[in-house]
Amino acid sequence: MSNDRLIIFDTTLRDGEQSPGASMTREEKLRIAKQLERLRVDVIEAGFAAASQGDFESIRAIASHVRESTVCSLSRANDRDIARAAEALAPAERKRIHTFIATSPLHMQMKLRMEPEQVLEQARLAVRFARNHTDDIEFSPEDGSRSDEDFLCRVLEGVIAEGATTINFPDTVGYAVPEIFGATIKRLRERIPNSDKAIWSVHCHNDLGLAVANSLAGVMIGGARQIECTINGLGERAGNTALEEVVMALRTRQAYYNLTVGIDTTQIVAASKMVSQITGFAVQPNKAVVGANAFAHASGIHQDGILKARETYEIMRAEDVGWTANKIVLGKLSGRNAFKQRLQELGIEMESEAEVNAAFGRFKELADRKSEIFDEDIVALVTDEEQAHDNEHYRLVSLAQSSETGETPRARIVFSIGGKEQAAEGTGDGPVDAMVNAIESQARSGAELVLFSINAISTGTQSQGEVTMRLSHAGRIVNGVGADPDIVVASAKAYLSGLNKLHSKTERLNPQTE
Repeated sequence: MSNDRLIIFDTTLRDGEQSPGASMTREEKLRIAKQLERLRVDVIEAGFAAASQGDFESIRAIASHVRESTVCSLSRANDRDIARAAEALAPAERKRIHTFIATSPLHMQMKLRMEPEQVLEQARLAVRFARNHTDDIEFSPEDGSRSDEDFLCRVLEGVIAEGATTINFPDTVGYAVPEIFGATIKRLRERIPNSDKAIWSVHCHNDLGLAVANSLAGVMIGGARQIECTINGLGERAGNTALEEVVMALRTRQAYYNLTVGIDTTQIVAASKMVSQITGFAVQPNKAVVGANAFAHASGIHQDGILKARETYEIMRAEDVGWTANKIVLGKLSGRNAFKQRLQELGIEMESEAEVNAAFGRFKELADRKSEIFDEDIVALVTDEEQAHDNEHYRLVSLAQSSETGETPRARIVFSIGGKEQAAEGTGDGPVDAMVNAIESQARSGAELVLFSINAISTGTQSQGEVTMRLSHAGRIVNGVGADPDIVVASAKAYLSGLNKLHSKTERLNPQTE
């Protein structure tokens, strides 16, 4: 690899999914993976194969469809996890196994209950075993920034000798600051005799808002040539390094960084919107690059400058990251072929013509209610339908609600539970509260609503409302997402979507890494 070429490793589907409530179905993961391939991401970490059967099947589906990007699976440093990862990755043209073990005294003692020499031996054996399945092996010392440096050097030298081709240095708890983080990687590379035999990588969390800065310092000061990141900075706690921010920083300040990436930046906004709508994690308006206000200018002085010469206040163009690509494309008079073609352009694949016809029918229903159909509407329509049919124990049949100033809001809902229709009524502080109370009068789920958000999918008063409801029950947290021009109906869909996810009881191991 050229020394000025930076590898972009996207872990939206693995570390991003560890965000509370951000779990995705196989179909949703596959759609995002295809968009990441269009974005020309170098490596897609598709999941953690040993975590669950669902994760295994998602990785295998992605490995079967993605051809341009390397597909990666995480695994703990043991033969079972590595073999499971290799089996899931078998169909991939380019595959990588990413194995890890904790190296800090705290993690070794409290979590692994292993002595340092045992950790060193297990790390070496894990890489040696993984080499039986692929030549592309990545190794991460979990909690590396809090590890004893002498021991860390021994571990990393050992795994490189066994054939690790990428060494990833994670700031697992988001504690690092740029200068120290970059200097640490530089020092490790200087101290380890065979460090030049591997590509060095950085994986930073955003607990102090420094993930992007730390990643770039790891590259410029430390000499790393891979950055691990996620779309929208999605991830545990405060999230991960945001792909869009790293890539546009490198592009906008290319004269300083003097590094190249293979990313097609015009696909950034499409990827951002897709991840947001599938996971239910809205993008804040003032988010760099992909926020709704990222290219908006309200100040009179700024507006005047932009009109005279856009370079006065814009350091990058909106169209360079894909903002101008999202135009009104379809309406009620659009035909089936035009709709099918637009699905393909958006990376949405239906498994059969019957599914295409059903989706087209839903599109026509929406077009009768809404004169202008945006790309975001189509993505929301398909996402909403997929969630409705995924483990559908609860299903909305009909909803009526009344709300009048000075009167108590009321809701009447008909929904099915396990295929049997139930009618219920409820009152509340508002129409959404009344609707939830009506559902719970029959469902009796015991779930706690911990987040409720509404976002307009497109512009104008005809926009569909996209509702996210985060539910918590017995230690599990899920996001239910629903979309509809009527926000109370969208809220009902979101709440039932959340109940369906809780009902599915899908268990997934959390590797607690990076």
